[in-house]
Amino acid sequence: MGDILSILLKNAKIIDPLQNLKGDKLSDILIENGKIIKIDKNISSFEASRVIDLEANYLSPGFIDIHVHFRDPGFTYKEDLETGSLAAISGGFTSVVCMPNTNPPLDDELALFYINEKRKNLPCLIYVATTITRSRKGEALSDFIYLKEKYKDLIVGISDDGNDVSDTLLLYNAMKLAKEYNLVVFSHCEDKYLFEDGHLNEGKASSFYGIKGILNECESIGAYRNIILALRTKARLHLQHVSTKETVKLLKVFKKENISAEATPHHFTLSEEQLLKDLDPNLKMNPPLRSKDDVKAIKKALSENIIDVIATDHAPHSEKEKNISFEKAPFGIIGLQTAFSLSLKLVEEGYLSLEKLIEKLSTKPSQIIGKPFIGNLKPGSLANITVFNTDETWVYTREVNKSKSFNSPFLGKTLKGKILKTFYKGELVYES
Repeated sequence: MGDILSILLKNAKIIDPLQNLKGDKLSDILIENGKIIKIDKNISSFEASRVIDLEANYLSPGFIDIHVHFRDPGFTYKEDLETGSLAAISGGFTSVVCMPNTNPPLDDELALFYINEKRKNLPCLIYVATTITRSRKGEALSDFIYLKEKYKDLIVGISDDGNDVSDTLLLYNAMKLAKEYNLVVFSHCEDKYLFEDGHLNEGKASSFYGIKGILNECESIGAYRNIILALRTKARLHLQHVSTKETVKLLKVFKKENISAEATPHHFTLSEEQLLKDLDPNLKMNPPLRSKDDVKAIKKALSENIIDVIATDHAPHSEKEKNISFEKAPFGIIGLQTAFSLSLKLVEEGYLSLEKLIEKLSTKPSQIIGKPFIGNLKPGSLANITVFNTDETWVYTREVNKSKSFNSPFLGKTLKGKILKTFYKGELVYES
């Protein structure tokens, strides 16, 4: 990455939940050889080979998205590791966890070798979840223990994301092994028998259009089973894209230290009401946009720390795939570049402080995946840093979009809260 060995970032409102830095005063931060050296007032410019004045903008640990789909290998017409990384750093994300629904799936040694080599030259940290079952078919456990031993620094967990493991005994055995080898179980909670061929939430829009809906219980029944297994095995369970008030109630009752959960910006920003205005395939995702009551429950759960983190479930699809009827279109939207602006609404609405928002975008995700050297600004940590302005607006245009895909309902919208700079290992990798 570049030749600069030291860099001084001056006049920043620094937020770091781990150090109780709230961004209420101006400070400087000194970086050497890709790591943070110190934070103080008025650090001398002579201590660094390069000085950048941040002009009283906010600075935080780099954001960490523990749920993305970069489609590489196998579906690189939608996204690849390079374009996914560019979208990530443009959204302030310096670390991501890629899900294994690639082709071949990420229980394939060559695919993991390929990602492990390719990530060395990318401008953000890439981690992966390998599969729970072979080829995500739900029939037999994959060799995830062997793969974890071989790719210790790459693999942080296991998942059949896109599918839930329907065989309860198989999942129970997977959780026992995950506990023993310190792997996170990333869980797409879904009862496939209730899911059937649903396309949107079972509610107002499904009734209006006469399209098969997806019940809230499809998620909450899956979540209940998986939580019970995690309580029994003490495995680290992470519930992905929580979208229903019923799942929130379950978490309120059963949540323990080994159980965490995420919400996506689209699930706490949009509801099924949007589909009554426009049956746009870019509003089709799984789990689907839910009712206004579900949206309120998700926001409150974030406020009460029942839901621990914000993750995007960045899911690119080509325009050809999305530009068809709603029923035939695939599930998923992209979200890395819009995540901060959409999440900032939680601060404006009083659900979170700015410090708590950074905790959910950075500090907590790093703790969940067991990577203490990211997600904070303590001396010795990697200098993965996001600089942002909470008041500045920007337009999410096709030209601004860094993904290969354009499947976002926010394309063309004016958004508030702008990522200004992203630093990865002390190097400036993005500037707006």
